[in-house]
Amino acid sequence: MSTSSVRSAKTQQINFRATTRQAETLRRAAAAIDATLTDFVLNSAMVRAEQVLADRRWFVVTNEEWAAFAAAIDEPLASTVRFRELKQRPDPFTDDE
Repeated sequence: MSTSSVRSAKTQQINFRATTRQAETLRRAAAAIDATLTDFVLNSAMVRAEQVLADRRWFVVTNEEWAAFAAAIDEPLASTVRFRELKQRPDPFTDDE
């Protein structure tokens, strides 16, 4: 049996309530892709959970990559003249004059 056809044992039960409309919509969507309601909801929730957590993960870099990153953020900006001019302009979002 290939590893792609081996399923992990599902040992956790998650219960939640839904409106009649929500439950029916989920059932119809699951049927449209020939999936069980459980598989449809779980797969959909996992996709969303992975999206939410994507920017909160650990990223691994080599020592060389880290050194290049550190050097890049330590470099002074090429030109800050426009930023200084912008900072000197009155703030349109405050009442200060």
